[in-house]
Amino acid sequence: MREGNRRFATGARRALIAEPGRDPAQGQEPFAVILGCSDSRVPVEIIFDQGPGDLFVIRVAGNIVAPSQVGSVEFAADRFHSRLVVVMGHEHCGAVEATVDHLLSPHDDVHSRNQKAIVDRIKPAVEGLMTTEFRRDRETLVDQAVRANVRMSAAALRHGSEVIERLIDTEGVLVVGAEYSIRTGVVDFFDGVP
Repeated sequence: MREGNRRFATGARRALIAEPGRDPAQGQEPFAVILGCSDSRVPVEIIFDQGPGDLFVIRVAGNIVAPSQVGSVEFAADRFHSRLVVVMGHEHCGAVEATVDHLLSPHDDVHSRNQKAIVDRIKPAVEGLMTTEFRRDRETLVDQAVRANVRMSAAALRHGSEVIERLIDTEGVLVVGAEYSIRTGVVDFFDGVP
């Protein structure tokens, strides 16, 4: 993953094609599961310079963990024996910014019921930051909130699914958190990395 991201960030990407001798129509063997954000600036396969069948990608605004996302991670880790799960947030995440704005000005709430459901999933990660010095600087608060949200989502996968917990204990599945920099193209693995 790190080598693929290095290729992407330095402009040395290989073509996004299937590995020679590997036919994607014959099935898939993704080596990693990525729970990332739906943001159009965060194309996961391209960021990691991987081809078809290499990654099992789940994208949802704010890289939140809800039952369907947990089930998708369980499916990939259990059925395809993917041993790495990456929860990847990114700088300038609109869902995290919406959550921060809601907490800073709760009376200006203009979210639909569905958008509010996303904000409500992110809110627990951000609320603790609201009592710190970060509250005084929105940009810093958002930066810290992105990472707090990743940590919370990774912890929810590690400890909120019997299937994933079993695979961690018996199969060595690793759940890590990462942040993608839109400016540099670099992914920083910062949570749960051995």
